[in-house]
Amino acid sequence: MMTTNLNLKPLDKLNIFSLKGVQMKTFHITWLTFFFCFFAWFGMAPLMKIAREQLHLTKDQVGNIQIASVSATIIARLLIGRLIDKFGPKLIYTWLLVLCAIPVLLIGTSQSYTSFLLFRLAIGVIGASFVITQFHTSIMFAPNIKGTANATAGGFGNAGGGAANLFMPLIASAFTSLGFCSTEDSWRYAMIFPGVMLLICAFLYNRYTLDSPQGDFKNIKDENIKSTKNTFLIAAKDYRTWILTIAYAACFGVEITVDNFAPIFFTDSFGATIAVAGMVAGIFGWINIFARPLGGIVADKIGKTWGFDGKTLLLAILLLVEGIGLIWFAKSGNIGMAIFMMFVFGLSLKMANGATYSLVPFINPLAVGSVAGIVGAGGNIGAMLIAFMFKAKAGHASKNIIENGVSVHKDLIDYTNAFTLLGFVILAIGIAVFIFRTLMAQKTVKVDELVLSTGK
Repeated sequence: MMTTNLNLKPLDKLNIFSLKGVQMKTFHITWLTFFFCFFAWFGMAPLMKIAREQLHLTKDQVGNIQIASVSATIIARLLIGRLIDKFGPKLIYTWLLVLCAIPVLLIGTSQSYTSFLLFRLAIGVIGASFVITQFHTSIMFAPNIKGTANATAGGFGNAGGGAANLFMPLIASAFTSLGFCSTEDSWRYAMIFPGVMLLICAFLYNRYTLDSPQGDFKNIKDENIKSTKNTFLIAAKDYRTWILTIAYAACFGVEITVDNFAPIFFTDSFGATIAVAGMVAGIFGWINIFARPLGGIVADKIGKTWGFDGKTLLLAILLLVEGIGLIWFAKSGNIGMAIFMMFVFGLSLKMANGATYSLVPFINPLAVGSVAGIVGAGGNIGAMLIAFMFKAKAGHASKNIIENGVSVHKDLIDYTNAFTLLGFVILAIGIAVFIFRTLMAQKTVKVDELVLSTGK
């Protein structure tokens, strides 16, 4: 078990190349764990074409599966926020990883639409990992650097979605090339890898992290522990929590949507192979490595001069750019333009993610976990609603495609109208955040030190 570090205070600087102290060890372990959680969550996305054909899934069934993949996360994030306020991030993260590894490992046993749907629903619970990562990072860093630290951990972790799109087709191909399975069954074997990685991360988290710079929650003296009663109600009663929830639905909700739908969009709209579509969609995920941290860094710098209002203005501008970029992306006439516009709206979207969570720790310092949970759930509520919209707006097409010298008739799905409508919705939300920004800033109080449920 890790011993408590002599530095019992949150760090006021972020040196990403350091492993010194419990704060930096926790920072690196929490983003790496979050990375593999996202990898596991979206591991099936680039392999859906293979699974769709083997299980004979219809367009509506694919839509239902995408909805299921984000639905369970909503409840999980709301619950996780309250649990980590009370029991601490280390214990909750460890159990989350162990429990979610089960459906990840077993989804390959699916033989029907129903079983596949249920496993996809269960895997979605792993999305609650984001709340724990943001909470754990917040408690390890001082207010002047929280936005940067949260955004960096979130950005590095979110890149797991892009890594899944890039590497899962390669992992599936490797199993086929090595003779373990046929191409049709390769998706089943490929999902073993993320399941095993979740179990490894559970061990690392339990062994090498602490709940706070002072130690684990259970070991901190009772007199130093703040009451954690009603932290969810405290967060829920603050209207700023809900404005950020809607904003996060407009950025992170769209990110989840693109992670899920981009591979199919590129295969069905532009005729890309699974490997190429996964690689292209992976670009979107890899933007997280620098874009989300950039959003947090810029927000922190703006906050020093213009405070909460300046950060909120930045968020509104980023959402407006995202909306415009989405519309252009949907109207792209070729794959080259689509990739470029995906980079444009992806950059603003992921910066908006970072900007949103640079605001979260300052809504109410006594309920950071609950605020993070509610706002985080907003991202999945947005993703779920968008998935319903995509299911309703998806067009159907068919085309003869040459495979191995043979003409094969394929049923395709067209998401052009869905992406266009989504762009206009994001524009409207960006305008709303711009209008409400001054009102939000008026309620903000100065936070000199983040007081968490474990005390100072």
